[in-house]
Amino acid sequence: MLAGETLLERAVRVAREAGCDPVVVVLGAAYVEVLAGTFGTLGDAVPVINDKWAEGMASSIRLGVRTLGFVAKDAEGVLLMTCDQPAVTVQHLNRVMMRQEVKASRYGERNGVPAYFPKKYFSDLIALTGDAGAKGLLSQARSEDLAHGDLDIDTPEDLARTRELFG
Repeated sequence: MLAGETLLERAVRVAREAGCDPVVVVLGAAYVEVLAGTFGTLGDAVPVINDKWAEGMASSIRLGVRTLGFVAKDAEGVLLMTCDQPAVTVQHLNRVMMRQEVKASRYGERNGVPAYFPKKYFSDLIALTGDAGAKGLLSQARSEDLAHGDLDIDTPEDLARTRELFG
């Protein structure tokens, strides 16, 4: 928990406040625990279960983009993000989505997520394989700096550092 929210609840809220609609939540290995822990708190977010999660990040991206295509046929693009990056703000997401171009977040001297892809890139995203996710598509993309973007919460120590930085 961070400021009374699970990391997933926070990510969904920040995405919604940035204007993302619909919000598709791709869940993997621990989906039962995640759904139980967020029951009734994700509003109209669309949860989907990635039963191929062991294949790597690309399988989640493929499922998320395909699901978006079903629930929002008129979607102009997709914002890819994870739920464990506490530095992500509504303002940052708005800057990433400002123009109809591929745009990444920049931290740790590399481009990464959150990242925006216009609809014309959906087929490229659906073709991804492996655990690198969309890194290859983002390597030369324009970017917005994200202070502390390299902080993701994977351990109790990461959570302690997050609470120290963000309260």
